[in-house]
Amino acid sequence: MAKQQKHFRFAKGFLIGSVTTATAVYGALHAFKKNVIEPEDQENDRVEANRRRANRKSLQAHQG
Repeated sequence: MAKQQKHFRFAKGFLIGSVTTATAVYGALHAFKKNVIEPEDQENDRVEANRRRANRKSLQAHQG
């Protein structure tokens, strides 16, 4: 009986530890995406929009 309880406690602890670790990894990846990747994408979009505007303005100025 005691051996079975130890096995159950080990399995329960292993499961809880695995879920906790997976949650921590997910949280770290999500935070990295929010703090690093998304601002970089937004900056690239802003630069591209400015480039398009500048090209239109340049073409319009040289229409004569």
